[in-house]
Amino acid sequence: MKRILAILMAASWLLGGAATQAQAPAQQESTTHVISNKDLNLLRSDIRSQRKQIIAANLTLTDAEATKFWPVYDQYIGELIKINDRKFGLIQQYADNWGKMTNEQSLSFIQSWVDMDIETGHLRQKYVPIVAKILDGKKTATFFQLDRRIAMMIEVQMSSQMPLVQEQGP
Repeated sequence: MKRILAILMAASWLLGGAATQAQAPAQQESTTHVISNKDLNLLRSDIRSQRKQIIAANLTLTDAEATKFWPVYDQYIGELIKINDRKFGLIQQYADNWGKMTNEQSLSFIQSWVDMDIETGHLRQKYVPIVAKILDGKKTATFFQLDRRIAMMIEVQMSSQMPLVQEQGP
């Protein structure tokens, strides 16, 4: 457990100091949040490399399990990346249009975000029985717990960097 905490803390540090910004009072927030393509691409490459390392460090596999698991993991991540690519595109579109979004655009943005969350849930649901054919129940559950923890950490970091729609003015 300590190893998970240390790795998650290190990954959190890699993702930036967003947690401290999230704790600042709303009236002190700047309304000039810009998410650059460079920042997004750097964040994504850090996440991809760290994610597999975190899973490997915290999921105890035999050699036989590892031989079967990692190709399935890579397939799962490949499908997850497709969803996340669209999510990052949505975030970039949000950043590009922030300050001039209409009510309709705001609703469309949040609906798209929620739809992608649902897709991610469906993807996990699809892969639980696939992973369960390779790993026992405890290891399968552990993998998906780790996957969710990492995903939640990423969501918190990313969401804390995005200004609220309401802050854009009238």
